[in-house]
Amino acid sequence: MGTVDEYLASLGPEDRDAVARVYDVARELVPDAEQGKGYGMPALVHRGKPLLSVMRAKKHIGIYPFSPDAVSAAAGMLEGFDVDKGTIRFQPEMPIPDAALRALIEFRKAQIEG
Repeated sequence: MGTVDEYLASLGPEDRDAVARVYDVARELVPDAEQGKGYGMPALVHRGKPLLSVMRAKKHIGIYPFSPDAVSAAAGMLEGFDVDKGTIRFQPEMPIPDAALRALIEFRKAQIEG
């Protein structure tokens, strides 16, 4: 897989909008994040470490912050969403709340920055 932008271009409009929204929030909070890869997935990378990947799977869109602790930091704001150890799953018609996204991304950013 290529860059985040290439991945977004490969998606249908509804999925692209949902995935792009998550990346837009991440880019707002971590403006120096660059496109790269994390575990083979297109991802935003901060200081050489994967910050966040968002991918369309067969039955959902998954957010992968490469940190179970980052997921835990936002879990209290994700009632009704499918939350696993290192993944948050959602549907385009039921986007992740901005406050939860921000908590997740800010936590992961702080982890990377140590």
